[in-house]
Amino acid sequence: MNTRADLHDAASPIIAATDVTKTFTTPDGSALPVLDSVSFTLHEGEIVALLGKSGSGKSTLLRCAAGLIAPSSGSVSYRGAPLNGANPGVSMVFQSFALLPWLTVQQNVELGLQAQGVGEAERRERALKAIDLIGLDGFEGAYPKELSGGMRQRVGFARALVVEPDALFMDEPFSALDVLTAENLRNELVGLWEGKEAPVKSVLIVTHNIEEAVLLADRILVLSSNPGRIKAELTVDLPRPRDRRSPVFEALVDTVYGILTDRARSDAATPAARTALPATPTSTPLPVVSPGGLSGLLEILAARGGEDGMAELAGELSFEVDDLLPLVDAAVLLDLARTEGPRIALTEAGREFADADILTSKQLFARHAVAHAPLVRAIVHALTTAGDHVLREGLFLDLLRRGFSDEDARRQLDTAIDWGRYGELFEYDKAEGRLELEPETVSVLSA
Repeated sequence: MNTRADLHDAASPIIAATDVTKTFTTPDGSALPVLDSVSFTLHEGEIVALLGKSGSGKSTLLRCAAGLIAPSSGSVSYRGAPLNGANPGVSMVFQSFALLPWLTVQQNVELGLQAQGVGEAERRERALKAIDLIGLDGFEGAYPKELSGGMRQRVGFARALVVEPDALFMDEPFSALDVLTAENLRNELVGLWEGKEAPVKSVLIVTHNIEEAVLLADRILVLSSNPGRIKAELTVDLPRPRDRRSPVFEALVDTVYGILTDRARSDAATPAARTALPATPTSTPLPVVSPGGLSGLLEILAARGGEDGMAELAGELSFEVDDLLPLVDAAVLLDLARTEGPRIALTEAGREFADADILTSKQLFARHAVAHAPLVRAIVHALTTAGDHVLREGLFLDLLRRGFSDEDARRQLDTAIDWGRYGELFEYDKAEGRLELEPETVSVLSA
């Protein structure tokens, strides 16, 4: 099949990232690796999707390629020239719309042209053409507060397209929109691309939505997490518009789910495989999910005979990858489920948990959390050895900051507290920032 993506075979890339590594520094001076030796190219005539879970560094990689942040090592080039600042051939569309509220639609769209020194008459002509292209004709004088979310994102697209960039970069542009609006905008974007109406030569999109990646992209780069590395590259050789119900489309979605949950190669290995590795709170982070959400997933699986495909589960529950996969990761971490390719199945312990009454399920959760969740285990053991079985949360935050940013350290501790309180392992006084061991926890440790 001959598509626009075929044009890149003989041409040099528009964007080339070579061994890009990005490390941030935590407040205590420790290194926090986000990307590790990532290489990719973006050629004329293709849409490439960067797909991964939270913590995969996909947005950081996009910003490195846009020249908004510099890699710690490695390089990014635009049409063969190394980047030493903002990429001159790139326009970006953001998840948060990023419109200036005191400017009208037309004024927001003209911003990029104004920065390029384009004259007023030409700015106006090009801005009005872009506004018409993305379906906002008649709203030129409106302010962002007067527009719906979908209309605001259309302004974001118009502002990016009006400068006619070589590459359009999009950072989860549809995730802040309702399902129907997002689907409509995706379809319109595909129509503009296929009709060659969009004045861009290539597109790079960050997404955590597997179906979105398969719908839009010619190539999908799947990133692993903590730090981000390219785990797989898939070619999507399907004509547009693509049919979600076609066997080939569904098979590709299943393949991506299988890659993202491949426990043989991922950092979140099965409990049996982890016994050979020193599991610590920083090497094995807690999936940020609630015990209630995890219980719901296990109960749904039990009602379906104990096993189901993840794509089918996500579709029926209207979940995206960042909704479902953390629940899957938590179930696997706690040895309550296992994955094989794109399918998830309850373990015997998972069946016992799903069938138990509330009190028994709490006790089972507590045992599995202490046995398999390093941060929960570390907190429980520290409280056990403390003289009065009470410790300040600051101790654990300081330890977590050696491997996480401030925000992620807080998120990890909050998740551990949520799990520990659900399992009645310890109490938490938020006002005082104190954790206190529950008296019954000793029996959990000796079970």
